[in-house]
Amino acid sequence: QLQLVESGGGLVQAGGSLRLSCAASGFSLEYYAIGWFRQAPGREREGVGCIQSSEREGSTDYADSVKGRFTISRDNAKNTVYLQMNSLKPEDTAVYYCAADWGCSALVPADFRSWGQGTQVTVSS
Repeated sequence: QLQLVESGGGLVQAGGSLRLSCAASGFSLEYYAIGWFRQAPGREREGVGCIQSSEREGSTDYADSVKGRFTISRDNAKNTVYLQMNSLKPEDTAVYYCAADWGCSALVPADFRSWGQGTQVTVSS
């Protein structure tokens, strides 16, 4: 089981920014695709974006709802993947999770094998 830990969540006003981190222990993140997901109360978990492994040149893909506002990057030296969130909106409020697998596929949560515990992001209007 791959261990992932998210951090960086918090309370921010609409229009503000947050950077979430996804740190791995016991394995090298660079060999895995890392997806970011979120789940708001009463809603299904949805994909936010994904970064492919370094072997696949770390290409990224994003949900339409966050394109142009969110950016995923990886720092292999720190064994960490980041989710930079700008221009936050109240509808971005959710628990955010990172997850690892061999590829991003279609950013379907069930396709990802290992998950972090999540970090809460709350955007006030």
